[in-house]
Amino acid sequence: MNEHNVKEKLIDTMICANAAGYSMDGEVLVTPIGLLPRIAASLAMKSSNPDMMMTDSQCWMLSDPNPVAPRDTEQQANENWMGLSRVFDNVWSGNRHITCSPVQIDRFGQANVSVIGDDYSKPNVQMLGVRGFPGNSICHASTYFILSHNRRVFVEGECDYVCSIGYNPKRLPRGYTFDDIDLRQIVTDLCVMDFDGENKAIRVRSLHEGVSLEQVRDNTSFDLAVSGDIEVTSAPLERQMELIRRLDSSNQRYGQL
Repeated sequence: MNEHNVKEKLIDTMICANAAGYSMDGEVLVTPIGLLPRIAASLAMKSSNPDMMMTDSQCWMLSDPNPVAPRDTEQQANENWMGLSRVFDNVWSGNRHITCSPVQIDRFGQANVSVIGDDYSKPNVQMLGVRGFPGNSICHASTYFILSHNRRVFVEGECDYVCSIGYNPKRLPRGYTFDDIDLRQIVTDLCVMDFDGENKAIRVRSLHEGVSLEQVRDNTSFDLAVSGDIEVTSAPLERQMELIRRLDSSNQRYGQL
């Protein structure tokens, strides 16, 4: 298999790993942010969890996911209005699962999408601001999707600016325990991790084909938990690939790595 094919297989493996994280959710609103998470959520909706709800990333509810295509094509369905008030009803009731891609994640699972740098008033890099991260993380399930697993993303200490709640006892809101937080998994280009280590430490659950545990550790700025034998991340099944090709017939996903 040449390098190009290896990268394509990696992309499809990451999509399927992300999709697997929705299989037990039942009827929840899924918000996938980014091309690959969107394909992953669509794949789950067409296979492992047909009860999922999803929008077109703006304001229309879908019973069948739209393929990746320009919005003005005939393939794009608009079925039912999903305005912000209805979105927030789902958020506050806990009936949502979001997949997003922070620029920093620390050992507690706290995430940063706001600024890079120690001085918030004079950041080295200014990004989006905290957006909806505080409310999202405190109300419903979150998954992280990281295209490049490295020490700039998985940082030592805490994130430069903590935008979302994690398993940090010093930052828990009054009356909250770890059981009130629902961080599910982290899908990267090296592995799949979860939060099932001791005291909710980030744990390596599976390694992608050809990746070693040492490689993952070398690209992470904090210690990672390991429990028993680490599996190899499941390769996409042919049925999954058939659905992915239908959802992304122009192969836009392969431009992501």
